[in-house]
Amino acid sequence: MYEMNMEDQVIKYLPLVEKVIARITVKSSDYDYEDLFNTGVIGLIDALKKFDPQKKVPFESYAYVRIRGTIIDEIRSHGRLSRYKFDNLTRYYRAKQELEQELKREATDKELCSKLQINQKKLNDIYDSLHYMASISLEDVLFSAEQSPSRQEIFRDKKTGDAQEHLLETEMKQELAAAISKLSEREQLVLSLYYEQEMTLKEISLVLDVSIARVSQIHGRAVGKLKGFMEENDD
Repeated sequence: MYEMNMEDQVIKYLPLVEKVIARITVKSSDYDYEDLFNTGVIGLIDALKKFDPQKKVPFESYAYVRIRGTIIDEIRSHGRLSRYKFDNLTRYYRAKQELEQELKREATDKELCSKLQINQKKLNDIYDSLHYMASISLEDVLFSAEQSPSRQEIFRDKKTGDAQEHLLETEMKQELAAAISKLSEREQLVLSLYYEQEMTLKEISLVLDVSIARVSQIHGRAVGKLKGFMEENDD
């Protein structure tokens, strides 16, 4: 992209910034739309400056990753979940693991509530936290650093040409696909609409004829299940 054309190019691709923001969930108290939009424009300008047409990658795809990465970095540095919510997530993971080892099957919401001594509303809050984290970085939720740092690097570094890392990426995708197949049809549909079709929560809520909050909870529950399935596979 040429410098003399920069302003026109930025204006042309502003809808791409809006598309990225629409798919990222953040608490309104942490950021307003203008904050995210301005950060996204910085990512867009960076993409315009660094884009190499000779690599045969569509600019929209390249810019999407750059814009999203810039916004995510900003959110990660300032908009973290509270310690209270992280503690609740830790308790949830532990309770889920203990229950399912004991029951030899997937734990129901009712069983989780009983184990955690909370009501369904509190459990839904945990699912909302999972949705929030996954909307920022799904790999950070599924693959903790202590589990396997290389897996996180594979998600983030698509430029690597290392054959071994490519093999690990393929294996990881197969493992993830197998885990997704264990989810309910509705959970699989929500993941497909959110990650493959790149629909917003509002759009998915219209497809399923449920509230946006309900979509958030379904997504959060699905992500929690996926994490459990992936950890089982690692044992």
